[in-house]
Amino acid sequence: MPIEIPSDLTPELVPFAWLLGTWEGDGFMGYGEVEQRPFRQRVTFEQNGLPFLEYRAETTLLDEEGQPMRPATVEQGFWQLDRTLEDGDVGPGMLPPDLVPVLKGAEDVERLRNGDGGFDVLVTLTHPGGIVELYLGQIKGPRIDLATDAVVRARGAKEYSSSTRMYGLVHGDLFWAWDMAAFGEPLATHASAQLKKIG
Repeated sequence: MPIEIPSDLTPELVPFAWLLGTWEGDGFMGYGEVEQRPFRQRVTFEQNGLPFLEYRAETTLLDEEGQPMRPATVEQGFWQLDRTLEDGDVGPGMLPPDLVPVLKGAEDVERLRNGDGGFDVLVTLTHPGGIVELYLGQIKGPRIDLATDAVVRARGAKEYSSSTRMYGLVHGDLFWAWDMAAFGEPLATHASAQLKKIG
């Protein structure tokens, strides 16, 4: 499946172009002694002209026949290349970026390639229940590997200490896998899914 790069895509989002759109599919979740449960997920990656992707994932539990039962959770956040921000970049707060992007074209973006031939990435995700994850990792072609650099928890949040995630494009489908460390247990399999592009 060819990857389309929108003509209005901010240059530094070109490595993420294969993620753009809405994806939907099924997977399984569980952890440790918690029983594996089937779920359906809809994931959206959108761009708005700024140098980051907006991400939202809505998850619904399924019954034994594969029919939706009830909402399970939602997560949302931002995906971007990991680089030192400059005066022309957005923030802090509501301070707007310069009209012309800091990275103006492919040559500027190519200079960000790491020693492994990919690009360092930064992902910030928020969850209901008072948890925020900061992931660092790499995007190399149609594959992203992430590991938490920090997990922030509200006073009443459930115990959750770290996680890793992997996303990959295989024969046009988006596969992902998530391992986590929670409840005092070590890093272990938590969830995975196979999603098809629907828009």
